[in-house]
Amino acid sequence: MIQVAILGFGVVGGGVAKVLEENAALLRARFQTDVSLKYILDIRDFTGHAMAQRIVRDFSTIEKDPEISVVFEAMGGVHPALEYSLAAIRAHKSVITSNKELVAHHGQLLLREAATAGVRYLFEASVGGGIPIIRPLSDCLAANRVTSVTGIMNGTTNYILTQMEKNGASFSDALSDAQARGYAERDPSADIDGVDTCRKLCILADLAFGYQVDPARVLCEGIRRITEQDISDASDAGYRIKLLGHVRETASGIVPIVAPFFIKKTHILSGVSGVFNGIGVVGNMVGETMFFGHGAGSAPTASAMVGDLIEALERPSTPVGWSDTAPDHFVQDAKTLAFSRYARFVSPTKAQKEAILDAADAVLRDKDGTLSVILKPMDAQTCEVFLASIMPASPESVIRIFVPGEYVPEE
Repeated sequence: MIQVAILGFGVVGGGVAKVLEENAALLRARFQTDVSLKYILDIRDFTGHAMAQRIVRDFSTIEKDPEISVVFEAMGGVHPALEYSLAAIRAHKSVITSNKELVAHHGQLLLREAATAGVRYLFEASVGGGIPIIRPLSDCLAANRVTSVTGIMNGTTNYILTQMEKNGASFSDALSDAQARGYAERDPSADIDGVDTCRKLCILADLAFGYQVDPARVLCEGIRRITEQDISDASDAGYRIKLLGHVRETASGIVPIVAPFFIKKTHILSGVSGVFNGIGVVGNMVGETMFFGHGAGSAPTASAMVGDLIEALERPSTPVGWSDTAPDHFVQDAKTLAFSRYARFVSPTKAQKEAILDAADAVLRDKDGTLSVILKPMDAQTCEVFLASIMPASPESVIRIFVPGEYVPEE
């Protein structure tokens, strides 16, 4: 018999328990033995719950039980998830997690400890929910030099932007709707400010390029300032606005960025709507690949975690990892990239309007006192200097244009 434990009995932990129960026969057929959920760690009262007898409040019960071979970490956050994960690994138990914050900040440490202990630290569910992306990136695409990873990695922001486009909702109304449906937390900051996408992008960059990427090194912007006018201007010009995580290889290193982008409606990622995620990986041999599906939710996330259980038991000491020693300046500043940008100005003077048009490649809107344009490609500093030069007609919005492969900094 294979005995396992779950840390945290919330949405994700409850989902794991459900998968283990409902797919027990499938797992029994795979392993030729039963998979038994022995413990659930949670400090809350579950009196009357069907699994109440499995609830424990002291982690050491799990840590010291030699019958537990795999621990599912579904707590979220860094502490005490880090301490419990390290303790479980050092007790020779494999750990499976969906905790993108923990993996982004401490994945290299946990992978190294797992390798030393001869167990696994697995995190397929940390990016893309139920979408297979971690193992395809580390195994199936291992014969490729990855040149870029680009994706919609946060279902909450994608739902908000979809509602704004399809239903004409304001940002605040779309956010409230997402919260009412359970797609957004009461405090949605990590989602709408791009932090969640940033953590996921760092995990994918770690795997794709082989070095630990500190989330603090990523240029990270969210969608709080997106308005209905921006959505309308984008649509009229053949674009949609999407919050993208993107990392690209250059001759000097990698350039990661998280930000809202105008993306052509003909691009495959443009069609990823609602709470769905889509992640594209480009390899030097395979070319473009795309992974699409539910990026969050109890069942999809639990599906990925129980999939990792199979991986842990069938390959118990083959860790996936990356180095924590990157070459100097390996992570480049995305401010060096030259982007075309959408800019929307309200009530510019005649002189200011002339200056804006001189710097524009295309005019999207010029009526009712609003001038919306696509500016010629320029890096962040050049753009800031230009915008400052035409003050006080500061733009209401400035959003980058996503053009795959065309905004690599000059070497």
